Amino acid sequence: MPSALPEPESPQRNRRPKRRELFCPAHPEQRLLGNGRKYFLHLLSPEQLKQRGMSEKKARLVIQAYPVLVLSNEWLEELFCAECGGNRWCHVSKHDRISHTVRWAERDLWQQVAHVDPVVANPSVGEFTRRQAGRSRTRRQDGRRWYDCC
Repeated sequence: MPSALPEPESPQRNRRPKRRELFCPAHPEQRLLGNGRKYFLHLLSPEQLKQRGMSEKKARLVIQAYPVLVLSNEWLEELFCAECGGNRWCHVSKHDRISHTVRWAERDLWQQVAHVDPVVANPSVGEFTRRQAGRSRTRRQDGRRWYDCC
């Protein structure tokens, strides 16, 4: 007597996790690649929470309970776009595990990130090291770069 195996009611589940979908604001069809380094936004005032859709009363209560509120669903990240041909800092808002909203990061958003200021150089790096790191971008008197061969 042959026993019939029960047929699966739903198609087989793909166990491989889906990648997050980040698309360039300038080229909506181009996927962005990141290195994984994220700078999470810190909120210090109820006005910043109200801008994100929270009521005034609830925003005041949250800031009183947590003087510095770290947002886990918004961050700044350096992303690479092949169409643009380079890396750009982006403001990423996470909606769920896969879908995100990507915008170009404005300079005032850096004020909401703790311990990072892109305008000021890193104080732990010496002046000699900073000059030598920029040396490859300078040109010689004959118009060639310092590290060009011939």
